This record gives sequence, C-alpha cells and structure tokens, in this order.
Amino acid sequence: MKKLFIFVLLMACPGFYAQSVDDFIELLRSDVQKDKVAIITQVMAFTDQQAEAFWLIYNDFSYELTKLSDQRIANIKDFAANYDSLKEEKANQLMENAFSFQSDRLDLNEKYYNKFADALGAIVAAKYMQLEYEIQLIIDLSVNSSLPLAKKPGE
Repeated sequence: MKKLFIFVLLMACPGFYAQSVDDFIELLRSDVQKDKVAIITQVMAFTDQQAEAFWLIYNDFSYELTKLSDQRIANIKDFAANYDSLKEEKANQLMENAFSFQSDRLDLNEKYYNKFADALGAIVAAKYMQLEYEIQLIIDLSVNSSLPLAKKPGE
C-alpha cells in the first residue's frame, strides 16, 4: 500500500523521469508477484501433480495479466499527466479505457478459469479463481484509494 502511494506521488511530480517511474512499477510488480505466488501456494495446497499443471497455466495467465495491466498503468500515467488540466473529452477517454481494462480482465479471468478447470477440475479452478479475484480486489482497492478523484481545472 505504501509503495502504491509513493507511486502516485512520483507520478504527480513534475520533472520526474519516466525511467524512474517504470523502474518503480517493475519493483512493485515483482513484490506483488512474489507475495501472490506465496499466497497461492499456501492457500491452494496443491498436490505435486496439481502444482505442475497449475503453474504451467498460471505462468501464461500471469504474462497476459501483466500485459493487460500495462494498459491500466498507461491510463494512470495519462490521468496523472492531465490531472490539473483535465477536460471533458480526456475524462471520458480515461473512463472508457478503465472500463475496457475491467472488461478485458474479466474476459481473461473467464478464459483462464476454463483452462484451469480443464486441467484441475472445476472445484480447484473455482477455488483458485475466487482467490485470484480477492487478490485483484485488494490490488484494485490499493490503486484506486491512492488516486485522487478527477477534478475540473482550478478546483
């Protein structure tokens, strides 16, 4: 949570180099991914056979989720860059991008639920997707609570 708050502050700082922001994002991602793997391992308590099947699929899922998250990060950067001069058209574009991200992530979750269910059975897949959804909610809450609400210029 603290890292996300720092990220938002860094995004809002004029003159802050994009490379530093990108480095911070990568650090944050690696920490989140490391914690996420530990949580999944502990909560799911896979057999050796299940673990082998799960992690092969999960690696593809994680890769696609990261690519999708890049769109979200770009949208947050765009919001930060336009925060003090936000216009109606830009606010609309930012929200359409946010809705698109949410929709695409839901589609991705459904696609991979089916892959996990085929490999592990519906109950194990459902348990994992419930856990994944909870993790995504925590990340969403952390990100969204760190972002200021949109405002008209001069407010």
